[in-house]
Amino acid sequence: MTSPAPQSSENGHGATARASAEQAGVTTQPSERDARLDNAKFILIALVVVGHAIEPLTDYGPASALYYWIYFFHMPAFILISGYLSRSFDASSNRVEKLVLSLAVPYLIFWTAHQTIYTVERGGLPDAVSVLKPTWTLWFLVALFLWRLSVPLWQRLRWPVAIAVVISVFGAMSSLGETLSMGRVVSFLPFFVLGLSLRREHFAYLDRFWIRVSSLLVLGVTAVLAVPISDRLSRDWLFWRDSLTDRDIDPLLPSIGIRLAFMGLALAMTVAILALTPKQRTWYTSLGAYTLFVYLGHSVFLLLLKNTPWYDMMSGPVALVTTLVMAVGLTLLLCAPWVRRCLQWAVEPQPTWFLRQDDKGLARKEADASRRAAEREKSTV
Repeated sequence: MTSPAPQSSENGHGATARASAEQAGVTTQPSERDARLDNAKFILIALVVVGHAIEPLTDYGPASALYYWIYFFHMPAFILISGYLSRSFDASSNRVEKLVLSLAVPYLIFWTAHQTIYTVERGGLPDAVSVLKPTWTLWFLVALFLWRLSVPLWQRLRWPVAIAVVISVFGAMSSLGETLSMGRVVSFLPFFVLGLSLRREHFAYLDRFWIRVSSLLVLGVTAVLAVPISDRLSRDWLFWRDSLTDRDIDPLLPSIGIRLAFMGLALAMTVAILALTPKQRTWYTSLGAYTLFVYLGHSVFLLLLKNTPWYDMMSGPVALVTTLVMAVGLTLLLCAPWVRRCLQWAVEPQPTWFLRQDDKGLARKEADASRRAAEREKSTV
């Protein structure tokens, strides 16, 4: 979602977890990196925060149009980058272990945090609570976990993207329910598989002049189209979540046509954003390595904010501008070193907290320690 980025002051602590997160496609610490992808990831995660922050303001026309424009492409683009960064996943036991640490454990921690906020807000526990039903933003962690486990299969297929599109379209004809967010897992699948199929040389095409000019045109036209679409089309189309059979229109035509149109629109805008994203290092390049901190941290902040008078105190353009500034500030704040240190226990859990050390691994560590001690002894002679 490769030039080296500056190292933080967190060297040593959380190194294993950071490697895990890199394998998950939502990296939290830089190693050898692609500046364009890190720039794009920061821009997209900022749009994620902005979209979630202005959602309560969508009764105001400009806020609604901006919300629709962001939702046209921001998650498909992020998923495509995650797919591209997942190419090396081979489903080995070591990789699966890292995947569990970087996605499954943070999911459980933040699911508990979300449910705690919901419980306080409601004044009690709901009738039924299932950890298999992701709360709000956590669907992406579940989806990424499942997509990554399937990487070896997609890499074996002859026409992976075409097959993923067919699965996505026809999967939308079934009511998959809320368990594991399977509706979104299936619907967004083509973007992950497309990213998985890309190679570094494909990104070189984005630097062509005519593609950059076309990208400006695409983003401009879609910004204009977002105004009438936000007035006429249900927001459900933006979420890629519910079955097409649950709509008030025919599930075959035009529903499939609309779904394919949104898929094409998301792809065109994703290409446009990547083409216009700087490929050189910028002031925010290193921040693109901390998207998981922002993605998980902002959800708790905004859930708490929605239970305050913030959205009742303002309206119209003042509310929109103020909330936009707040969302960008929150994105930058969650990238700050001291905030990452505070969240590290939840975003980058240590493997020793959850995994039992096997005898072979322990013996190997003891042998390595003995070897290093012997080397130090020789060096002092």
